[in-house]
Amino acid sequence: MVGMSGGVDSAIAAVCLIERGFRVSGLFMKNWEEDDTADQCTAAEDLADAQSVCQTLGIPLYTVNFSDEYWNRVFARFLDEYRAGRTPNPDVLCNRDIKFKSFLARAQSLGADYIATGHYAGIESHRDEWSLVRGSDRNKDQSYFLYMLNQHALSKSLFPLAELHKPDVRQLAAKLGLRVHNKKDSTGICFIGERRFKNFLSRYLPPRPGNIVNLDNCVIGHHDGLMYYTIGQRQGLGIGGPGGPWYVADKDPTTNRLIVVQGRDHPSLLSTRLTASSLHWVRGSAPGTPYRCSAKTRYSSSDEPCVIERIAAGTATVRFTAPQRAVTPGQSVVFYRGRRCLGGGTITAAGAPARGTAAGNAA
Repeated sequence: MVGMSGGVDSAIAAVCLIERGFRVSGLFMKNWEEDDTADQCTAAEDLADAQSVCQTLGIPLYTVNFSDEYWNRVFARFLDEYRAGRTPNPDVLCNRDIKFKSFLARAQSLGADYIATGHYAGIESHRDEWSLVRGSDRNKDQSYFLYMLNQHALSKSLFPLAELHKPDVRQLAAKLGLRVHNKKDSTGICFIGERRFKNFLSRYLPPRPGNIVNLDNCVIGHHDGLMYYTIGQRQGLGIGGPGGPWYVADKDPTTNRLIVVQGRDHPSLLSTRLTASSLHWVRGSAPGTPYRCSAKTRYSSSDEPCVIERIAAGTATVRFTAPQRAVTPGQSVVFYRGRRCLGGGTITAAGAPARGTAAGNAA
């Protein structure tokens, strides 16, 4: 059972499985109740594209509504994290709780032996232990968003695009005459899509204006609410002046202050240490410490050498060899050993060379 999103990646995932001799069906998941006409048009277009692909491939398509599960397991926590002043990563929870839990259960109830998606990642097994590995296309690798998958989910899942690169996927789709071959990649919040983020968030969290201050605690501007900003952000601050552009260095929910510095690589934006909670290990158990590996602190960054110094009471302390920019509480730190994704956790605090006076959150 292939999760058909209406995009080119899931379409070619189905093609690859058909070519490998699997008996394939598709399933289209509706996980968000639309709240305006534009959303309804987008969802209807995605479903129509999924139906078109399945018709071309000659496979059945099921539809299911997981909106309640998505709201309760993913979106409610998303809002809680923003209320607390953190910047959450809903795609990670969406993969764990919706795509590889609710979808897996529904597919099995329909008689499927495996589920498959169009993720750019891989799965390997050795002696009944399952590993999550990077996709061959390093520009598209999505193992970062999949680090919370467990052994059961991996044993029942297939990633047909593991060895493919995006241009090859589009080329194959065009060769097969699939109308989604040049469809734009989906972006934005998992299952919610592209939005004017500030307007969207304000529907659920009321604005809470406050002061923008520098490291000397001088007020230099005003913000509409801490939830609209993230560490390292430059755009949308509405402040200028001599000395170069300003960047968000920290958020203080207690005093409702947004703390900013000048310069993209200001020391207050560079962290050599972090702590993480809500840890998950793909193999089911944590490594012994100290443990040398590499880690990514956001999807768009490269993984960098680090040492997991200590794991205790569900919290990991991590030290990087080189300073990392804009390490953000609420985002995920994901650990790797070569191609293998070990697991990760939610960043709770970052320790930076010069962060401490106004920021006050050294790990």
